[in-house]
Amino acid sequence: MDSGGIRRRLALGAAVLAAAGVLGFVASGTAEAGTVSGCAGSEVWTRQFSSGVTHVYRRDGYICAVTVARHSGPARTMSVSVQVRGGRPVVDKGRYQQLAGPVTVHAGHRCVWVKGSVGSSGSVDSGWILC
Repeated sequence: MDSGGIRRRLALGAAVLAAAGVLGFVASGTAEAGTVSGCAGSEVWTRQFSSGVTHVYRRDGYICAVTVARHSGPARTMSVSVQVRGGRPVVDKGRYQQLAGPVTVHAGHRCVWVKGSVGSSGSVDSGWILC
């Protein structure tokens, strides 16, 4: 076998291992959260509002948040944001049917401010939490 064939096989093997690792990471994070959110870790904060609910998870210094619409339906403006004290907010805003996020930030031991909204009538604003 020539050196080009060996390189191709090594590259293919590395790609397969990387894909398996990514799938394992994604599957373990989703299973641990126990929701359809895509966030890993323990749920540490949840607030319901008129048109949805915002969930916040913590794992190893990372904070992850999602906003879920109370009722699935046509796409409408939804958002979720997380801001670490001293930093800029990380935002997912768009037209979604059911879920905005996940948004993940590294907070360490700093406070975070979480916001979520569904449509024009409902929103939640945490203030500084998890300090």
